[in-house]
Amino acid sequence: MNASELHKAATTAGVTLFKPAAPVANYLPAVFDGRVLWISGQLPFEDGKITKTGVVGSDVSVEDAAVIAKVCAVNILSQLHAFLETSGKSVSRALRLGGFVVSSASFNQHSAVMNGASDLLVAVLGDAGKHARTSIGVASLPLNAPVEVEAQFLIA
Repeated sequence: MNASELHKAATTAGVTLFKPAAPVANYLPAVFDGRVLWISGQLPFEDGKITKTGVVGSDVSVEDAAVIAKVCAVNILSQLHAFLETSGKSVSRALRLGGFVVSSASFNQHSAVMNGASDLLVAVLGDAGKHARTSIGVASLPLNAPVEVEAQFLIA
């Protein structure tokens, strides 16, 4: 799937891709090693602002956190689209998502939160969007975001 096919698939799935913002610290938004595109962790930015802040399970419901994870996945797809546009390459498949969920020690619904991101990848990429995944609970994230998601894609 090339950049224009990704854009069309995203639009069909009701997702608007955008030009991603430049990093605000000393890292790259994505690194390509010749086969795999590694996309840095994406926070839930919409219109330049974090969608919601807080701890999942107390300040943020599991259902809202799944929507927030979906926003992170839109940011991932926007980074992927930007890479495909500039490189002229195509994405073969999603390989892995890594999800970080701000939560208490007793919270155990990390997978339900990350389904928001996983479901979006499959909605846009079809079977090529199915991936391995890790969901981890953490004490805090940058800008008090409740969720952060990173991704790896196989590139052709």
